[in-house]
Amino acid sequence: MMQTKLPVIFLETLMQQHPEQFSSILQNRQAWNVQIIYTQIDRDNNNEPQFTEYHFNTSNNYFYPASTVKMPIAFLALEKLNALHQPGVNAYTTMVTDSSAPQQTFVFTQPTAIDSRPTIANYIQQIFLVSDNDAFNRLYEFLGQKTILHQLQQKGYLDAIIRHRLQVSLTDEQNRHTNACSFYDTSGKKFWHQPAQYNDTPLPNLNVFLGKGYLSNGNLVNKPFNFSEKNRVYLQDLTHILRSVIFPESVPPQSRFNLTTADRQFLLHWMSAYPRESNYPNYDTTNYSDTYCKFLMYGSEKGPLPQNIRIFNKVGDAYGFLTDVAYIIDTQNKIEFMLSATISCNTKGIYNNDNYNYDSIGYPFMKNIGQLLYQYELTRKRAFVPNLSEFIFDYLKQ
Repeated sequence: MMQTKLPVIFLETLMQQHPEQFSSILQNRQAWNVQIIYTQIDRDNNNEPQFTEYHFNTSNNYFYPASTVKMPIAFLALEKLNALHQPGVNAYTTMVTDSSAPQQTFVFTQPTAIDSRPTIANYIQQIFLVSDNDAFNRLYEFLGQKTILHQLQQKGYLDAIIRHRLQVSLTDEQNRHTNACSFYDTSGKKFWHQPAQYNDTPLPNLNVFLGKGYLSNGNLVNKPFNFSEKNRVYLQDLTHILRSVIFPESVPPQSRFNLTTADRQFLLHWMSAYPRESNYPNYDTTNYSDTYCKFLMYGSEKGPLPQNIRIFNKVGDAYGFLTDVAYIIDTQNKIEFMLSATISCNTKGIYNNDNYNYDSIGYPFMKNIGQLLYQYELTRKRAFVPNLSEFIFDYLKQ
């Protein structure tokens, strides 16, 4: 059961106790579009979780979700595989992505994968380990824009709109078209072919214009930047999407993703793994330390993490927006909680110039709010100590 306490002053009161870290956050909550959801988890004597959400400044104010949209796409990709019921087609089957239009790309090999075979499993690993954009695009194309929007609507995320690829400049019309793809066995025999898809249903105009200017072809345009045809997923929806996989029984059946037990274990493993714990893909730990893609609690720090801390999460950063949605556990101190936060780090109001305040505002906020709630959880009294065994993995086994 989940209870949400409104109005909530808990988070604000907690931050007020640390003005050296949060005074500017509290003063600029609207200007920086700061939003936080902290979920307390209390177990009963059967280890069943109960949830209490505390919100700070959450609203329907638009923020660009950036790479956090990769999380529901990964879940939907596994769900679609289960719905296909095609013999031989699974997350580890070779998937060749065709080029069905001039702006699309053809993908028949994946150098970072075992045997250089592109697979949905490999793409999902890349998404959670290092937030790979190309991996997201391949899953977006496998699903098709229409399926993505329909499935999110069916699960109750009525405001969620994932409508475009990432890091490639395509028009709204081009993003409606998605590539054909085929699945093959290791000998080259084709298991199943999916034709190119097109979404002919109307898409909403979000009517979102932010800031006071943006760069276009190196020139400053003194007009607000148009986000009206960008992706949108609100923080509460991202929180509940993550929770639906971490704690499937805690959400209504219609809001769950159709995942097998093996699917869920696979997702939990790679959501919480570090880049160094992956052989395929293999990552240079100089550039990809344990803290890579772990904004909450660690910000932009680099280095190893304590053995007892694991963070199951998805981050996003683009256009000055910094977001992290996480389930955090400490296996030594037996604590668990969920924390989601977003902040706009664009004090100048100029978009597309890659000149944002991530280092001075965003990363310190993410680190500080994560550490604040973690320290609070260390002191919080619980009637029953949680059994976290289902979230403990042998990360040395691939």
